[in-house]
Amino acid sequence: MTSEEIIKQLQKELEHTKQELEKTKEHLKKYTAPSYKKAYYEKNKEEIKMKKKEYKPTDDQRKKWARTAYLNKKERIAKEKAEMEKSSEQEI
Repeated sequence: MTSEEIIKQLQKELEHTKQELEKTKEHLKKYTAPSYKKAYYEKNKEEIKMKKKEYKPTDDQRKKWARTAYLNKKERIAKEKAEMEKSSEQEI
């Protein structure tokens, strides 16, 4: 292959990638920032703020969240410990 052919191939690939990126961005716009949600928030801004201030989680919810956080932390520490042991075995 000559350098011109390689350049043309890379340019085609770049264009294809750019088009794919634009399609993906358009697709994500539908889910990440729908206009109807923004309009709803603008109309009911004060209500939403009041609901957030008034919301108090129950003791059971707090216990559940704390337990979940504890278990996740425990799992993460175990993974890190296993990785450290694995890397130390490879060094030896």
